[in-house]
Amino acid sequence: MTELPFAATTPVSVAEVGLKARDAEALARYYRQVVGLEEITRRDGVIVLGVGGRALLTIEPAPNATPDDPREAGLFHTAFLLPSRAALARWARYAIERQVELDGASDHLVSEAIYLNDPEGNGIEIYADRQRDLWPWRNGEVAMETLRLDFRNLLESAGDKQWDGAPDGTVVGHVHLRVGDPAEAERWWHENMGFETMARYGPSAVFLASGGYHHHVGANAWHSAGAKRRNPARAGLAWVHFADTRADSDRVLEDPWGTQIRLSPRAA
Repeated sequence: MTELPFAATTPVSVAEVGLKARDAEALARYYRQVVGLEEITRRDGVIVLGVGGRALLTIEPAPNATPDDPREAGLFHTAFLLPSRAALARWARYAIERQVELDGASDHLVSEAIYLNDPEGNGIEIYADRQRDLWPWRNGEVAMETLRLDFRNLLESAGDKQWDGAPDGTVVGHVHLRVGDPAEAERWWHENMGFETMARYGPSAVFLASGGYHHHVGANAWHSAGAKRRNPARAGLAWVHFADTRADSDRVLEDPWGTQIRLSPRAA
């Protein structure tokens, strides 16, 4: 069995993200061709994608849905964590060669990340973590900066191997949500999920996690300050599924903005 990254071994970890899509086939094709996921199964139009038989993304058809609105609560991005820096470098080279439109690239000290958007505007992060013992800490919080990614240095680690799809060990490392009030989100994740605050970016963003990871959940109000409950008729985020070693049965929660949080037991 492939060893999973630290992010997936904590007491609670992200298992899968669900999206509602106006064009499910086109969206699934993008995640296969650009992100490198493989189709695991489909039924009644619902398409499940993942890596090595592990479901990471479920796309639910909603052809009549209203387009997502970045000013509302919802998904900022789904972050696919690759198992090594070399894998990120190979994906970066693949994306450059195929002229994939990117939205940004950052060195966060704890990780290196490349950002893009799918055809329906859902944010995507492709990233690789640095070793946990190299993560900087400041005043009890993990120090995450947003510095310019050194693409040249990254690409030097790609080696001769070509990108041929997301490798085994790829997981959803974290989800970043748009919320109306990060302080309210912080309270909710503390009280309902037992997450710890790992870092804050002033009053506008907070990062939370289980088991000492740098973050399993980000919550920001950069464009959505004051947002109320998400309009369920919109395309975009449908739900986030977490695996929980403390759970003895499946549960469904809902955050203050109507985001469905699914919990399933996972062996410790």
